[in-house]
Amino acid sequence: MKFSTKAVHAGVEPDPSTGAIMTPIFQTSTYVQSAPGHHKGYEYSRTHNPTRTALQRALAALENGKHGLCFATGMASIDAVVKLLKPGDEVVSTNDLYGGTYRLFTKIFEPFGVKFTFVDMGDPANVAAAITPKTKLVWVETPTNPTLRIVDIAAMAKLTQGKDMLLAVDNTFASPYLQNPLDLGADIVMHSVTKFLGGHSDVVMGALIVNDDDLADRLAFIQNSCGGTPGPQDCFLVLRGLKTLHLRMERHCSNGRAIAEWLAKHPKVGRVYWPGFPSHGNHDVAKRQMRDFGGMMSFTIKGDKLEDATKFLSSCKLFTLAESLGGVESLMGHPASMTHASIPREVRLRSGVTDSLIRLSVGVEDAGDLIDDLEQALA
Repeated sequence: MKFSTKAVHAGVEPDPSTGAIMTPIFQTSTYVQSAPGHHKGYEYSRTHNPTRTALQRALAALENGKHGLCFATGMASIDAVVKLLKPGDEVVSTNDLYGGTYRLFTKIFEPFGVKFTFVDMGDPANVAAAITPKTKLVWVETPTNPTLRIVDIAAMAKLTQGKDMLLAVDNTFASPYLQNPLDLGADIVMHSVTKFLGGHSDVVMGALIVNDDDLADRLAFIQNSCGGTPGPQDCFLVLRGLKTLHLRMERHCSNGRAIAEWLAKHPKVGRVYWPGFPSHGNHDVAKRQMRDFGGMMSFTIKGDKLEDATKFLSSCKLFTLAESLGGVESLMGHPASMTHASIPREVRLRSGVTDSLIRLSVGVEDAGDLIDDLEQALA
């Protein structure tokens, strides 16, 4: 089944009791049992909910996986993965990492005895050198947030497979439309469902997709025991969003290409980070493991002055200054003061998050109108 067909149909069936083509919102906390322990597969909505079940099946299908698990937020899903570990275990991750993930790793789990090492994952040799006998998890973002670095997922899998460690990939920036890490050897795919999967800036959610049955059971135990699960209304909204994922991603990609190429020629723009450029680091890897290059990009303003970035961000009219990404509307952010503010400045600078770096999430509006907006703001 091709992706566009899966986006519309996978994981969902007409409601057997009414024939409703859309999965109903099962707004209930509990379920009637005919006798103690005798029920229809549902006991309590923290554990299972039919609307969530449909969404989990749909997400698993889109990532070519067997098991999907949804969480109340993207951070809750990452939290569940790290809870597979124990004190003394080690994690290797990228040095260009979403600020919230970095904060969770260093401020929440490091005090419990889990060690984190951050390296430039653009070169697999750096990861190989960082792995020790205590390494139990390799955590990858690709493309990374916010400088869109590309990590070779298949190369990471060669380093982890056959060893007592897991490879997890945050696939938020790419979405399953562009990239399927399980097919490349990853054990876990994570999504901030809030972003491209939901697609309409009206829901907050996270998800994990896996193939291994035992791993799925361990994560489901954490999901139920810790209780960070989404409600049925949010699951319904994402199910609706998935049905147009392929259409939206096509437009994100075409608009992204037009804007990245325009920015690269602008005299006031310094560097543009977009994996579709042949000059972008690991562009050949991106061509191999992605179907297109997406609508996420970052750029710097020449001179690298904070005041220039601030003036630009306050001057746009169609690009909205806001946290998050992946919605139908175009959004922009200032990583140093917003999404990555929790990372120490000296660490940010080493990974390229300078004071003038601006991140764009290119929406589905008319590309010409978006370029006109950027033009007037840069002027």
